[in-house]
Amino acid sequence: MSDEQEIKKNGWLHKSSSLSLEEVNSSINVPANAGFWRKFFAFAGPGSLVAVGYVDPGNWATSIAGGARFGYALLSVILISNLIAMLLQGLAAKLGIVTGLDLAQATKGASGKKTAYFLWILAELAIIATDLAEVIGSAIALNLLFNIPLLLGILITTLDVMLLLLLQRKGFRVIESIIIVLMATIFLVFVFEVVVARPEVSALLAGYIPKPEIVANPQMLFIALGILGATVMPHNLYLHSSIVQTRKIERNRAGKKEAIKFSILDSTFSLSIAFLINSAILILGAAAFYGTGLDVSEIEAAYRLLSPTLGVGIASTLFAVALLASGQNSTITGTLTGQIIMEGFINLRISPWLRRLITRLIAVIPAFIVTWIAGAKGIGDLLLWSQVVLSLQLPFAVIPLVLFTSSKEKMGEFANKTWVKILAWLCTGVIIVLNIFLVGYIFVTGHELG
Repeated sequence: MSDEQEIKKNGWLHKSSSLSLEEVNSSINVPANAGFWRKFFAFAGPGSLVAVGYVDPGNWATSIAGGARFGYALLSVILISNLIAMLLQGLAAKLGIVTGLDLAQATKGASGKKTAYFLWILAELAIIATDLAEVIGSAIALNLLFNIPLLLGILITTLDVMLLLLLQRKGFRVIESIIIVLMATIFLVFVFEVVVARPEVSALLAGYIPKPEIVANPQMLFIALGILGATVMPHNLYLHSSIVQTRKIERNRAGKKEAIKFSILDSTFSLSIAFLINSAILILGAAAFYGTGLDVSEIEAAYRLLSPTLGVGIASTLFAVALLASGQNSTITGTLTGQIIMEGFINLRISPWLRRLITRLIAVIPAFIVTWIAGAKGIGDLLLWSQVVLSLQLPFAVIPLVLFTSSKEKMGEFANKTWVKILAWLCTGVIIVLNIFLVGYIFVTGHELG
């Protein structure tokens, strides 16, 4: 049965045989008769690209400030957020494998052309907001490492267009490998930082148990909302549903079932690494700054105070290196997602380098203007508003995903089981309510969280 016939059978309104990321679709072979680990490594990779969004520069300051102000109490929020992310990313992978459509294509197929254009614009805003966080994070890292002025650092970030173009020509496995190396760099840096900080292990472990004071204390609640709101990134759901299709699998029941199993294992493992990194950022803030009375609400402040507080000269430098690695990771995934949503929602294909240049310039211009006028404080506020844009777009990605994967008409025997449906809708409701609350608070008060 062809993909086009299968789409018609599954009830999608638009009839299309186009492939998601056509140039790399089914480009990576999976060994037919191999053991568990060979199969796992063949499917491993997409999860790392997805995990990038969970260690984006946008939530670094919030996590560090949360640890500095409230100790280890908000570790439970990071744990809950990550469990929700694992569930939703698993659904995104399943959608792509079973239907052969990414989330953008599936949404267009179920909604019609006019709605698709509207949703495309919203998704583009989310991509720009993500790119804005990467621009700001990279510029701050360049400033901290090499004393490059923020304005010049923002301009330098436009040059990564050439880097991405080079990587895409080398094949998708090379892109995955670069991402894994950068993620490993961030992970090792924070393992070192946490070991040096010598956190109190019993208090740390107790932090993963949710406490009523998180809801009762308004300041703690708002920082918790900031962590939750920045965890499940809408662009990651579009991305994951597409890049799982880079594996060449048998388009039958057994082939799809195997691909779903290994893809979920891959994303769960990678998101576990992201969970450890996010935990380490908050643990570092708590171990280094909790009870000191120091203001570390901004990344630059944490950088300046880290080495003196820990008594290790290289601590601040490694922190900035991890920040730069985090920013560059987003460069790759942001461009891929932009290509996916443009092709999926409006069937428009343009060269990756042109796509990247347009997106980056749209992000660079406001960052440049705000930095010129308001300096470092302005760039911090701009980073906050980029997170608000992502929060607003999130329901438009999560709701269709849960709807599609719960539909027997569209997913057949792979539709979500009853307990998965209940859990998915519960998580969706929590995310939406908390994001609305977060956005409402920011709009009403006009202030940063906490």
